[in-house]
Amino acid sequence: MSEVSMTVNGRPARGRIEGRTLLVQFLRETLGLTGTHVGCDTSQCGACVVHVNGLAIKSCTMFAAEAEGATVDTIEGQAAPDGTLNIIQQAFQDYHGLQCGFCTPGMVMSTAALLKENPKPTEQEIRSYLKGNICRCTGYHNIVKAILAASGQDVTGIPGGIAAE
Repeated sequence: MSEVSMTVNGRPARGRIEGRTLLVQFLRETLGLTGTHVGCDTSQCGACVVHVNGLAIKSCTMFAAEAEGATVDTIEGQAAPDGTLNIIQQAFQDYHGLQCGFCTPGMVMSTAALLKENPKPTEQEIRSYLKGNICRCTGYHNIVKAILAASGQDVTGIPGGIAAE
């Protein structure tokens, strides 16, 4: 066992880990941050996406020890302290970019990374960027709409799904 420490959602975090402990396990089991989901255990689904030092990573592909001293942001850190949703979370709600919600934390975290890199992505750029995130429920149309809306783009005329009133 060894000790690991990092900053998670702006707060110091530390815990004892085995060398094989994955970052997703540390976040969920040690810190109790269960918004980061484990969907496939093979890095295929993207449900476990978090940001490490500003980069989106699948936390099931990184050992917790590799995050020593890092800044880690999870879905729990996206809303304001009073619980107000950030613009991406609100767009997912407004444009029904979720159904069962299992993939949503990873989708939101991936979207945050995309919009940081490309503040006004096209529909095709969004679809390409999300290839590492699997949603088994929505068909992606409303997720794409939500991302376009979060980027401040007009979504009227985009086919599929329900638009916000």
